[in-house]
Amino acid sequence: MKDREINELDPVKTVVVATGNAHKVTEIEAILAPVMPGVRFVALGELGDFPDPVEDGSTFFDNALIKARAAQAETGLPMAVADDSGLCVDALDGAPGIFSARWAGEHGNDAANNEKLMAQMADVPEAERTARFHSSVVLVRGDEVLCGDGDCEGLVGFEPRGDGGFGYDPLFLPNDTPGKTMAELTPDEKNAISHRFHALEDLSTKL
Repeated sequence: MKDREINELDPVKTVVVATGNAHKVTEIEAILAPVMPGVRFVALGELGDFPDPVEDGSTFFDNALIKARAAQAETGLPMAVADDSGLCVDALDGAPGIFSARWAGEHGNDAANNEKLMAQMADVPEAERTARFHSSVVLVRGDEVLCGDGDCEGLVGFEPRGDGGFGYDPLFLPNDTPGKTMAELTPDEKNAISHRFHALEDLSTKL
C-alpha cells in the first residue's frame, strides 16, 4: 500500500495500528473488532515509511500515547492504537521496565539484554525471582484517549530456554504455563495469556 492510498480509507471506519508487525495487527483486531463493528485495522507500516517517534515518556502509558499520537499525525487518520510493554522484575525494583528493549544499550539487542538480566539475577533465589510482563494499549479517537493495561505474572528463569518469541521470552516462566518459558509456547498459547492480550481485553471493556 502506498502513501496516497491513505486518502482512500474511510477515516470514520479505520484504525491505524502503530506497528509494522502484521501479527500484532491480527491480535489487536481479534479483540477490538467485536466492540468496534465495521472498523478496519491497518498497520502503519502498510501506509508508508514513517520515522519512529522518540519514546521519552516516563511510563508505558506515556510511550504508547506518544506512538499513537504520532501515527495519528503522520496519517491524518483520527483513530490510532499503539502499545508499549516491558518486563518488570521485583528484585530489580521494576527494572528494566520501560527501558526493556534497550536495557543493555542497543535497542532491540535481545541477546545482550538477556545476558544483562541473567548477570543481575545470578544470586537471586528462585522464590525472589518474581516478575511480570506489563502492557499498556492506548486508543486515540480524535482528542479522546482510552487505555487498557495488562500483566502476565511469572518468574525469571536461571537460563534461557526455547526458540519462540523474542525479547526476554526465553527467560520468563509464566505462572499460567508451569515449567515452560514464554519462548517454549506456541503463538496461540502465548497470545492466550500474554500481557498484551489482557491489556486489549481491558481496553475492549471501555469501548
